[in-house]
Amino acid sequence: MLRASRLVRAAAPARGYATAADGFASKTTVFESVKPTASVTFLLKAGARYEQKPGTAHLLSNFAFTSNGKRSTLGTVRESELYGGILSSTLSREHLALTAEFMRGDEAFFVDVLTQYLATAQFERHELTESVLAAVAAESAAAEAASATHALELAHQVAFRSGLGNSLYADASAQHNLTVADVASLHSSAVPGLQILATGISQDALLAALDKSLASLGKNKGAFSGAGASASPAKSAYYGGSTRVSGHGPSAVFVGFGSTDAAATPALHALAAHLNPVPAVKWSAGLGPVASAIAPGVTVRAATLPYSDAALFGLIIEGEAGKLAGAAKAAVEGLKAAAGGVSKEDATRAVAKARFQLASALESTDGAIASYANGVAPTQQVEAVSALDGASVSKIAGELLKGKATFVAVGDTRVLPYADEVGLTNA
Repeated sequence: MLRASRLVRAAAPARGYATAADGFASKTTVFESVKPTASVTFLLKAGARYEQKPGTAHLLSNFAFTSNGKRSTLGTVRESELYGGILSSTLSREHLALTAEFMRGDEAFFVDVLTQYLATAQFERHELTESVLAAVAAESAAAEAASATHALELAHQVAFRSGLGNSLYADASAQHNLTVADVASLHSSAVPGLQILATGISQDALLAALDKSLASLGKNKGAFSGAGASASPAKSAYYGGSTRVSGHGPSAVFVGFGSTDAAATPALHALAAHLNPVPAVKWSAGLGPVASAIAPGVTVRAATLPYSDAALFGLIIEGEAGKLAGAAKAAVEGLKAAAGGVSKEDATRAVAKARFQLASALESTDGAIASYANGVAPTQQVEAVSALDGASVSKIAGELLKGKATFVAVGDTRVLPYADEVGLTNA
């Protein structure tokens, strides 16, 4: 997965001429800053939600920056290291982000790397078998071994079933059955909806780099001829439910709810901040309603995961299996207490914490990508949260409790609590 306080959204400069970059992307967002480094991200609607076969998006993410019409994989690596930049891919449920981070002045090379890969990726079979599948298998195994990550994956599956419920990770069956043709198909379908996010670079410099790279594409420029069109997945529906999976190592419990009301997202951020027990000072205890029930060795964090047409809200509790029931019960009690009313002081604290968390997310490239991926500027999100009060936080808590809960337990299922044992009668 960029400082909000010093980044300014640049308006498109007045130009009296056409460039090759015109119509290249459906949306381009540029931030100028005084940092000596810059980044450019090509954002594709190629997340797990858009895949036709399970695991395809995970494979596509690991194919990033491999052989294309201009450079071999090794050539890309060697040239990038000569410039000292970093190339990375980040997969979410809705997007695949291809990012280049580099020193200012090197944008022509790195934009060309991104453009050439996007337009002329070759998806070689030997690269799939020799490197891509090995990386996919390692990431999938690591995710399954991390109880909190595993619980979050299962929570999405239980909450949304398909679409947003698709896993970010390819299982053994997918790794065995998927082909380069499947990966290429997802890639080509995502290119027309391309969005570009750039930081530390002027819009003129970005357009100049795009013009230069596009001019070198020749007949391959046709890959972008559909720019502006966007994939239209099925509308998300929230279901909820409960599941339990045995696992080794620390156990984890997810207690949460879902929403398909985009207007509720700011209030969900504030509610998460209200319940989040993580303290502002690391050696102190949090002041939230859950903090006092956390046993030593147990970690609890509240989160709101927003998407384009839905959101998943909840608390992830991790630690020794026998110690998680108390924190999970306190989380449910805290949510019910919030539905009954939130004091002015608690609401002020929650709103302030949510505002800071939204703004500070822009400090990292991944955070900025996540903040802008759904088309809502962080400044708008912060403004929406700032307008909330105790009644708003209480209202969203009450609305969540009217729906079906999502409860996931991963680890020692002989000891981990059931949903009804922590106060959830509707999971």
